[in-house]
Amino acid sequence: MIDYKTDRIGSCVIGENPTLLVKMKSGFAVIADNQFLPGYCILLGYPQADSLNALSLEERAQYLTDMTLIGDAIIKTCAPLRINYETLMNLDNYLHTHIQPRYEWESDEYKFGPPFSYPKEMRYTPEYEFSEEKYGELKCKLRDNLLDLMKQAGYDISDIK
Repeated sequence: MIDYKTDRIGSCVIGENPTLLVKMKSGFAVIADNQFLPGYCILLGYPQADSLNALSLEERAQYLTDMTLIGDAIIKTCAPLRINYETLMNLDNYLHTHIQPRYEWESDEYKFGPPFSYPKEMRYTPEYEFSEEKYGELKCKLRDNLLDLMKQAGYDISDIK
């Protein structure tokens, strides 16, 4: 058994990552470990690459399309004010993008900055930590909406369970 927090992509490949929403053409869509902004998701590029620039133009276009489909699913599920996309790769040295909803109810102190401007003690409280009990319904709605959007975009989802 793989610890999904130490091998996020490997655990998706073998179906042991509890945050997995769906396998997409360019990688794995997952709900973030931390839901301080409800609906926060991440696209994990697969196969792994060192950066977006390491991909061919066609692969880049696919990655960006998948990324925005996840954003569309968040919009459809959570009705945020807007979506922020961040591809940083400073801590985890593989291509992945944070897809973060932003809400009207956020404090002005944080609403107009990047989500990582929230203090760690606000982002990483146990209250927001992903679990099926707390966030399973949100995860199912995100997955269902993402699958619907993928189907509308012409993806073959017949083999997705």
